[in-house]
Order: sequence, then structure tokens, then C-alpha cells
Amino acid sequence: MTGAEGLSLAVSRFDTPAALQSGPALLFAHGFGQTRHAWQRSAQQLARLGYPGLTYDARGHGGSGCNPAGLAYAGEQFTDDLIVLAGEQPQPPVLVGASMGGLFGLLAEARWPGLFRAMVLVDITPRWEAAGLERILAFITAFPQGFDSLEHASEVIAAYLPQRRTRKSAEELREILRQNAEGRWNWHWDPRLVDDLVRDCARHQDDIAEAAHTIRCPLLLISGGRSDLGSARTVEEFRTLAPHAQHAHLPDATHMLAGDDNDSFTSTVRDYLAGLPAVVPVSTHPATAPATGAHP
Repeated sequence: MTGAEGLSLAVSRFDTPAALQSGPALLFAHGFGQTRHAWQRSAQQLARLGYPGLTYDARGHGGSGCNPAGLAYAGEQFTDDLIVLAGEQPQPPVLVGASMGGLFGLLAEARWPGLFRAMVLVDITPRWEAAGLERILAFITAFPQGFDSLEHASEVIAAYLPQRRTRKSAEELREILRQNAEGRWNWHWDPRLVDDLVRDCARHQDDIAEAAHTIRCPLLLISGGRSDLGSARTVEEFRTLAPHAQHAHLPDATHMLAGDDNDSFTSTVRDYLAGLPAVVPVSTHPATAPATGAHP
């Protein structure tokens, strides 16, 4: 598919069985350093229950295009991509956004009210704990020259995610790593993203908080009890900003919530979707687009 500025975005679709009446469509937006494959199990299960889904790789990640040399990455580009993808759906989808994906979802909905039928924020709030972000940054920048082998990468990831019972398979590792000409394995995302987008992202927290305060569509925040990016403090502030939001807490999950406890996560999303009020009429969905030419 094509995102903002004509950038190519890699997507996967999850259709519901033909005999099953479809519920609201889902649009999954992954966190920084992930790909659309992070949603694979949840998207498959929810599609089988009647909720068709679309997952995509954010720009600079996985199979999607990167910004050309000389064009820095900016949050507005990721927000525009979400607006384009949501606007191409027949009706406003429900956004399921993890971390970075959830933050850009808040900004997109605030810019274009009615873009989303509802939103599910996966362990992300407009403000976050600095220590948690520093730990993530330390991990993603620890091997700038890449890994010696897939086994080396597996060991490093396992040490970072000790709560996971099983290690990623070689096939799963190839979804998040790329082998270079020297035979070393690097992360699948454009390394420019760290300096362009992540290191100083805290300066955008006031803008994101203001965006959250303006949103009126149904909201669900799912937080991880062992997350070091979110906390009771950040959750309480979010609920003050968006008092209509619901909150679900998965006590054994870290910030990598869907990967830590996928069954509980998927069940929580399913229950939330089942309780949503009647679908918004299609006529309320934006019909004209920004400069990209798609709608909204």
C-alpha cells in the first residue's frame, strides 16, 4: 500500500471467514523496532472471531520504504501514514496501537476526529518513564555493527526479555533482522530513526497529552504490570486527560505486552470490541484527504 508522500508500506490482511458476520475492522500499528509480524497471532485470532484486520510495517521498518537520504524522519510523517491507511478503509477502523503506534494514533485522531471507530492503546500513555526509555535505547543501540549470527541475536534478545518462556525461531529472527554483505545481522529498521525520532521524543509529551485530552472516540488502555515505560503515575494522568477511557491491567506483562501474554491480551481486546456501541455511520468518516490524495 502507499502511505504519505507516496512511500510504500508493507501490509498484511486478515479476513474473517465468509460465513461469519464481520465486526469493526482493526488497524494494527506496532511499536518502535517492531514489524507487522508482532501482531500475527492476535490478528489471526481476532479475524476468526469476526474482526478483520490490517497490519503494516511503519516507514523505515521491515518491508516498508525508508525516507530518502536527506529527508529526516519526523512524527508528522508517521501520523500522516496512519491517516492515509485509516482513510482507505470502508469505515473507520479500530486502531490497536502499541507504544509508538499508539502515540501516533492519538495525534492522528486529534488532528482528524472520527478517523478511528475506537482506539486500543497498548502500554503507552502521553507521558512515559524516562528510565524505561533509556533501557530501550540502550538495548537497540548496543550492537551498531550487528550480530555475529542469528544465535548471537537470539541470546541478546533472550537476555533483554527474560520473561519469555521460549526464544524466537530462526524464521522469526529473519523477520526482524537483515543480513548484510559481510554476513552480520542488523536490525530491520533504518538506524537513522534513533537520532531522528527516538532520542529526543520526550519533548513531544506535552503535545501528545493535549491530543489525548481532545479525543472523544472510545478508548481502552491496556497496561503491563511489569512495564518500566508506563507506571501508575502515567496511567493516572492519562485517565485524567481522557476520563472516558477504560483501563485493563495485565499484571504479568512488561512493555512488550502482546508478546509476553498474547492470549490474555487478545482476550482483553476481544471483550472490549464486543462491548463497543453501534458502528458509526460511514458518512461521518472523513471523505477528503490531506495532500497525499487518499482519504481522509
